[in-house]
Amino acid sequence: NITYKAAKELDRIVSFMKSFPNVKIKIEAHTDSRASDKFNLDLSGHRARSTYNYLVQMGIAPERIASAIGYGESRLLNECSNGVPCSNAQHLANRRCDFIIIGK
Repeated sequence: NITYKAAKELDRIVSFMKSFPNVKIKIEAHTDSRASDKFNLDLSGHRARSTYNYLVQMGIAPERIASAIGYGESRLLNECSNGVPCSNAQHLANRRCDFIIIGK
């Protein structure tokens, strides 16, 4: 399920990809560390698939998306790993999708 805020961000990706029709991307989805490793891996996989599906529904050809992979909490942007006290804002920074341009 894509939130309104996420849809607005994804619409920027759609616009970019429509402006540059030869660009291919990879989707990398991530979570924070506040649940179990398995749960977060599953959640990030779902996030990657939802992101992929949204882009395709908005007219991006599936072959322009090389992969959509969930990495769980394995690639945190900060020190907020298991057991480390962090603010909600710090955890939020780790819940994301990265879009990697891999070719034109």
